[in-house]
Amino acid sequence: MKDTFEIFVSVALGLEDVLCAEVAEAGFPSPQSVQGGVSFEGNWVDVYRANLELRGAARVLARIGEFRVMHLAQLDKRARKFPWGDVLKKDVPLKVDVTCRKSKIYHDKAARQRIETALTEDFGATIAEDAPVVLKVRIEDDLCSISVDTSGESLHKRGHKEAVGKAPMRENLAALFLRECGYTGAEPVVDPMCGSGTFVIEAAEIAMGLQPGRSREFAFQKLANYDDNAFQKLKKAGGSTKLRFFGSDRDAGAVRMSTQNAERAGVSDVVAFKNHAVSDLQRPEGAEGLVIVNPPYGARIGQRKLLYAVYGALGKTLMEKFSGWRVGIITSDAALAHATGLPFIPEPISVSHGGLRVQLFRTEAL
Repeated sequence: MKDTFEIFVSVALGLEDVLCAEVAEAGFPSPQSVQGGVSFEGNWVDVYRANLELRGAARVLARIGEFRVMHLAQLDKRARKFPWGDVLKKDVPLKVDVTCRKSKIYHDKAARQRIETALTEDFGATIAEDAPVVLKVRIEDDLCSISVDTSGESLHKRGHKEAVGKAPMRENLAALFLRECGYTGAEPVVDPMCGSGTFVIEAAEIAMGLQPGRSREFAFQKLANYDDNAFQKLKKAGGSTKLRFFGSDRDAGAVRMSTQNAERAGVSDVVAFKNHAVSDLQRPEGAEGLVIVNPPYGARIGQRKLLYAVYGALGKTLMEKFSGWRVGIITSDAALAHATGLPFIPEPISVSHGGLRVQLFRTEAL
């Protein structure tokens, strides 16, 4: 395998450019925003670092090879000759996902069968549905590209959050929404409907320079070419921050959950969670910052009509008490966002989130 290869970092549709900015800022070479993610050339150390450090990433795929195929017999032959052992271990079970597009081989299942047979008969691998390592094979325009999912569980699972609410905001999306609101870790953040505390905890971690993947394991640790020394060298201890981060929720269970999650994440010294309604929200002392909130949408949880009053109370409280602060609101319903009466910047960002289209509405400083 070549020293450098294509690395693809996936993200929710609509956030590719935001992730691309993060990838560039992290120093990865010449990232390109493409549908569903960001692509760049790199090596295995870049793969480790992308998994460990990119807050907005959902998965990191490493392209381990490609070849032309016109028919199934050719796919069978080339799959049997492929140097699987350069990257895969025989004793680590595999799952194979295949998609075919605009190719003479158009049957996903038949193509998958050929590759699985080559892996079991010629390489000696075990195929399992719940395998820790997943091969992603794409046959497009008669080119068969083989990638390995180096992440394992989705990267929004930071490894230190046990408790989640009814409609949780994924950590990687929260990080990108924070970025899109101009948050860099240099100002306080308030979330008045904090749920399981995701925005507040992410903001605190960013301010403290904590690596998002510090508490978890990755699929790349089960590959044949894994270099543990190289990986351990990438791990950094976080620093400290004088900033403070605040979450509140009318649900006492959510406040307990957030507090526990913050303790596990190692940020409990700089965050505070309180149990009260939105209308009782108080502006923290000190510098202005960002209020970011993911209120109920009514699409799944709660009654839409009742939500107009909630959004109205949120807007009124922010306009009265949070002069100088910026606001970000994530909702699937533009009418609810506008019920806040807040002066949003035109053109909200639209994102696909758990089967829903959600939008990020932002203001300048109030």
